[in-house]
Amino acid sequence: MSLRKYYRPFQRQQQFHDSTAKYRLFGGAAGPGKTKALLWEAIFQSYLVAGADTLLLRRTYPELESSLLAYFRRDVPRAMYKSYNEAKHVVTWTNGSTTRFGYCRNENDVYQYQGAEFLFIGIDELTHFTLKQWQFLTSRNRCPVSNSFSNMAGATNPGNVGHAWVKALWVDHQPPPGFERTDLYDPRDYEFIRARIDDNPIYANDAEYRRTLESLPEHLRRAFLDGDWNVFAGQYFDIFDYGRHTVRPEELRLEPWWPRWVSIDWGFQHPSAVYWHCAVPGTVAQAFRPEGFSSSVAPATSDRKGLTPEGVSYSNASRIVTYREFVQNGLSPRMLAQAIAERGGRERITDVVLSPDAFAHRTSEASIAEQLGDVLVANGLPRPAAADDDRIGGWQLMYQALESNAWVITDNCAKLIECIPQLVRDERRFEDIRKVDGDDPADAARYGLVSGGRFAGVGPAFVPSRAGQAPPFNTPAGGPHFVTGMPLGEQIARQVTATDQTSRAIHYQRLESAAKQFFRPKPLPRRRW
Repeated sequence: MSLRKYYRPFQRQQQFHDSTAKYRLFGGAAGPGKTKALLWEAIFQSYLVAGADTLLLRRTYPELESSLLAYFRRDVPRAMYKSYNEAKHVVTWTNGSTTRFGYCRNENDVYQYQGAEFLFIGIDELTHFTLKQWQFLTSRNRCPVSNSFSNMAGATNPGNVGHAWVKALWVDHQPPPGFERTDLYDPRDYEFIRARIDDNPIYANDAEYRRTLESLPEHLRRAFLDGDWNVFAGQYFDIFDYGRHTVRPEELRLEPWWPRWVSIDWGFQHPSAVYWHCAVPGTVAQAFRPEGFSSSVAPATSDRKGLTPEGVSYSNASRIVTYREFVQNGLSPRMLAQAIAERGGRERITDVVLSPDAFAHRTSEASIAEQLGDVLVANGLPRPAAADDDRIGGWQLMYQALESNAWVITDNCAKLIECIPQLVRDERRFEDIRKVDGDDPADAARYGLVSGGRFAGVGPAFVPSRAGQAPPFNTPAGGPHFVTGMPLGEQIARQVTATDQTSRAIHYQRLESAAKQFFRPKPLPRRRW
């Protein structure tokens, strides 16, 4: 069967198909036909080797549905394949080969392909994936058919969580951090076929689409219109890892008595960004794994392997979970406050911190902060306090929290997860981050970690003057503190800061004694005659 009558590649697409490299990367800018080329490459490979299996991936199912599957349903005629299993998203071609459409929303989803063999693996928007996912998938890239050539390809724009490692392998031709066997890296295996919007005749003369790309913020315009891989040079949060620093919301059980707070970066033309945070006690947070989060309680003195990076101990350290996101522009202060109240439901919020400029700006007779506060208080929430706006100290603290696994973000906070790896250093003020359109989620999260973290009792180290030092996340602010409605054992465990067994036992005894005094029934007042 001649496939050319169904698909006629553009010049750059043809260059991609003709490449003999083991690992190919196609694209750079938006609009050159990357996804379509990746789909048809899988089809070519399937027809080239009868009985072979191929795999096409996106990060999430909605992305898969709106791209690769949409192209398949629209462009591939029914006569080309025997069947399509809608439930499993597997195409069986007329020669017995198959193409599976899959997605890897979480870091460990790649292990569903363990034991499988694929002649060709194509990954759309490769920078949405992590280096560990890519490296595992290379182990599945094999074919038992003799004289076959197993290979992989990616299609992507610059940016997102995988920008640094993709750029290193294909653009800079050097092994990235985390590529353990650097002596095995061969740059000849990696070919980058650079393409721009002008390489696609459909969009080359589309003035409206070009105008859309040109109107993007500078860093996105350079990435999507020019395909500039240096746009994120000087990446600030170069340690951010999707699998290590994110978790699915359904994997969490956040107890109602754990401190919760809200951080807000106000905006009208620019989006307002709002985040909900929770302080997870040390004995619970110890069960956190780099590949996920567990809420099961582990003994504070246990020596469990694999819970934290090698050589690092967090036996009694609290963690902050950022678990909800709301980002929208065009809302008045009162509308924003109402939206916050509706999304929080009946949660007990300890504090609300707000960007300092909202206390000075006025849209009517009252400041933005006052208008927000009036609606929040009416809904049972605290009146907002001004967030600490030391940018340099705040960024350092965010970096430190990521580095020490003290901060995890649920993956429904999509804007924040997308924003963090795209932040770059300010060339004129190297310790600061360059301000760009779209950095509102990062600012709101910074307020939450610096100001809210301190308010929630996860340690007085959450102040900019200590940024860059290892924060004692479980240092109690003042003397013993107890609340009603929270298990006493958990309250005591959170306040024990000693590390050796003897000191811990003494600390436990003192806190238990203090708790008895706190919860002792109060005597009835003496009746006066």
